[in-house]
Parts: sequence; C-alpha cells; structure tokens
Amino acid sequence: MSEMEPEEPRFSSLLEEAISASPSTVKEAQGAEPAANDPSIPYTTFTKGHRRLITVILTSTMLASPLTATIYLPLLPLLATHFHVSNQAINLTITLYIIFQAISPLLLATASDSFGRRPILLLTYAVYTVASLGLALNKSSYAALLVLRAVQSLGASAVLAIAYGVIADVCPPAERGGMQGPTMGAANLAVCLGPVIGGLVALGSGSYEWVFWALVIFGGSVFLLVGVGLPETARSIVGNGTVEATGWGKSWWNLLGGMSKGKGDAAEMGKSSDVVGEMARVGPGKKAKFKMANPMAAIRILFWRDTALVLWMAGSPYAIWYAVQASIPSIYKDIYHFNELQIGLSYLTGGFGTVSGGYLNGRLMDWNYKAIARSVGHTIDKVSGDDLTNFPIERARARGSYYLLAVYIAALAGYGWSVQARVHESVPLILQYVLAALCTSFQQTFNALLVDIFPASPSTAAASGNITRCALSAIVVAVLQPLVNVMGRGWFFTLLAVMSGGGGLVADWFVKNKGMEWRRERIDKTSKARTEQGDCERKREI
Repeated sequence: MSEMEPEEPRFSSLLEEAISASPSTVKEAQGAEPAANDPSIPYTTFTKGHRRLITVILTSTMLASPLTATIYLPLLPLLATHFHVSNQAINLTITLYIIFQAISPLLLATASDSFGRRPILLLTYAVYTVASLGLALNKSSYAALLVLRAVQSLGASAVLAIAYGVIADVCPPAERGGMQGPTMGAANLAVCLGPVIGGLVALGSGSYEWVFWALVIFGGSVFLLVGVGLPETARSIVGNGTVEATGWGKSWWNLLGGMSKGKGDAAEMGKSSDVVGEMARVGPGKKAKFKMANPMAAIRILFWRDTALVLWMAGSPYAIWYAVQASIPSIYKDIYHFNELQIGLSYLTGGFGTVSGGYLNGRLMDWNYKAIARSVGHTIDKVSGDDLTNFPIERARARGSYYLLAVYIAALAGYGWSVQARVHESVPLILQYVLAALCTSFQQTFNALLVDIFPASPSTAAASGNITRCALSAIVVAVLQPLVNVMGRGWFFTLLAVMSGGGGLVADWFVKNKGMEWRRERIDKTSKARTEQGDCERKREI
C-alpha cells in the first residue's frame, strides 16, 4: 500500500464526504497483523480537506468561553443598576464564572475521551444556549443571574479542552501546529473583541438583554453547525477514522441523507489498534463502557514532574495576559482619559496580536518539529504518525523559547514602566500587541506538548491545563489592584516578568534537558501500576 496521504477529494465532493464522517480512502492491508508503526496503517484517514472543514467548525466552537467571559464586562454597571445590587455583588458573577471555568473541563472534557467528542460538544452547547436564554429572559432575580451565569460557564468552558482532543485525534504530531494556529487565534481574538461587542450593544440599546440574546443566537447556530457537520473523531470510538460511529456519534447529515459510506467493522479496527497505542485499551471499534467521568484523572496530571513544568509554561503567560487585560480600563481611563468606547477599542491591538501570534506560531511549531527530527536523524511519518516514545518532543516544542522569553520579559516590564511614566499611549498599545502574540505562542506551544505527552487522553490533559490557567488567573487578578496600589504599575509588572518570564526560563531548561527522561519514568510507573492493578483484579476473579 502506498505511504502517501489519502487522496484529496474533489472540491465538489468535499463537503459531502466530510459531513458524512466517512474520510477513509485507504484499502485494508491484506493478510498481515500491523505493528505499532506499520506504514500501511495511517494515523488518520481524515484528509487535509476534511481537516480544514473540522478546523472551521472547531474555530466556531472555541469562541464560546472567551467571548462569553469578556462580552459581559461592559454590562457590569447596567446589571448593578438593574438588579439594585452593589458592584461587589455583580463582581461575584465573574468569580463564579471563573470557578466553573475550571470545573467544567474536569467533568465534560474528560468524558469526551471515553464517550466521544460529538455528544459532549452537543451537550455543552445545549447547556450553554439554554443558560443564555434564561439570562436574556431574567428580568428581576439576582439569584437567577448568579445561577445562570455559572451554568453558562459550565456549558462554554469545556470546549477548549475538547478541541485539543479533536486536534490530537485527526492530526499526527508533526502537523498539529497548523491546525492549532487558526483555532487558538480565533479563541484569543474573541477575548479582545468581546468587550468591544458588548460595549457597542449596550451603548446602542442601553440594555443588557440584547447581549444575552446575541449569545443565544450564537450558541444555537454553533449547536446546529456541530450537529450537522462535525464527524466523530475520538480514537476510542472510531480509531483512525475507519470505524463508523453510531448513535450520537453520527452527524445529522448522515442520519437525514444516508450519506454514510462503508466503513470497517470492529474486526478491521482491531487490526489498527496498535496504531492507536494506549487508546486502544478502550477498544476502538467497540462501544465504550459507561462510566462516570473521573475528575481526578486531570488533577493527577498536575503533580508529575514533566507535566508540572509544561503546565507552568502554558498557564503563567495566560494569567499574565489576563492581568494585562484587567488593567486596561483603569490605565486608559485614569492616565490617558479614554472614554468607554475608546477603552473597548484599546483591546483590539491585543486581538491582532493573538491572531497573528497564533497563526505564525502554528507554522513555527511544525517547522521546529521538522528541524529537531532532522537533527536526530528521525524520518517523519505523516501517514501513520510518529511514535514519540523515543523522540525528543520536548525539545521540538520548546525550540527557540529562550529568545521569545527574553523578549517577553522586556515587553512585560516595559509595559508597566511605560504607563507609570505616562508616555504616549501608542507605546503601551504596541506592547499589548507584542505581549498578546507571545502569550498566545507560549500557551499554544506548551498545550500542544501537554497533549503530545498524554496521547491516550488528550482532552483530560487539556483539562489539567485549564485548571492551571484558571487558578493562576484568579490569583493574579485578585492581587492586581492591591499590589499596584502598594508597588506602582512599573514594579508590579516587573515582578510578574521575573516570576513568569524568569520562572519560564528555568522551566524551559528543565523541559528541554530533563523532560524526556522524566516522561519515560512517568510512563514506566503508570504502566507498572496498571499491570499490578490488573494482576490484583485477576486474583479477585479467581
């Protein structure tokens, strides 16, 4: 069988094939049991065309959490007046949103590794849309505002971790950067566009209700888009794409039009189970047994030496960028005397930074992977996917980070001192662009590494990253104003630069030089623990 990627479909047939979730264009290898790296078994049978369509759908789904979190900010004065409560009481709704932002991936993203991406994404958007509808209809109850805002966060916040799982399902490690770039760029752009959209709607209507109605329309539209167009990709359900999903795993296009093409059965998928690796334990081609999602699976990831450093590299820049955004209203109002619309527009430079940083870093990630592969004499297998057991994926992902961290430290400290010195507003606006691009790059790169080193449960690994981001963000935002009052903005952002950037330099060194060794130790320990657990279960059965 040819080792080339599955043939690209004609443009006229692309949409039908992608929506029908029938990407397989390879023939079954005859008469041989495949090995783990058998080149005749592709890593995925989703073609580039199918992956482009999946990228578009994922980009839409990933807007939910950042857009919903930030579009709400310009509404705070309106909500306090309407519900006759204090600003502190309204701020409690933000605190609840962040809390459920951490809880949601623990439950839902973890479940998607076992039960499939499609059913969980449909569930999250159904919850999100209903909660948004309740917020739009709520006229007088502050308690309902609290509860519905928490439920809205529950529905929106697992999407990012699930999306990382989808990317890991359909892209071999050497090509994941190209798919992460646009999806992460769109998600980060929503963080910056949210306040502008919310401010314009509130300014034009004088009411908070239209913002929530806009979220109802958005949620319902994405729910339909996922239902109609997104195929099931979880490797525990469809393997590399050769097993046909059933039930909620089938797209509505298939159910309505009967467009599904013949796929392999469970026996065929059994032949490719070695390619799936650890994920094959669930039984690709078989229906996963029902079990409750285990939040501890994501929490345990926090405490391994290799993953703790990766989580810091991904989470601390996210928290820093959150702090920069939280500081924008007071900086541009108190120092530069911007009005509300101008303050909202000042978020756009960061938005452009997140989009360009995400796109360029996606290309850089793939280029770095190829460069490290050449340096160690490794031949990249774009068909079956690389076995990362003996590949220095940590070096590939972290390559060049020293230089980016140096610029990051200078830009972050410079941002604080520029506003304290009251220089021209163009300086902090330009630095916001630089910081947004760099923070996006670090988050994207090291979240990809986190998924790489946990191939059996990518969404669970991404959920652990979400816990880290939310915890660090909550801490940084909580201490922002008290420390600024004591230290001043210059020293405060210098402190953040030392902790995040300086700590990042140390973490980056350990990731590059010790990460692979520690990863092997972790795998050995977990494999030994599973073996001992299996022996105990067999003894009990006897």
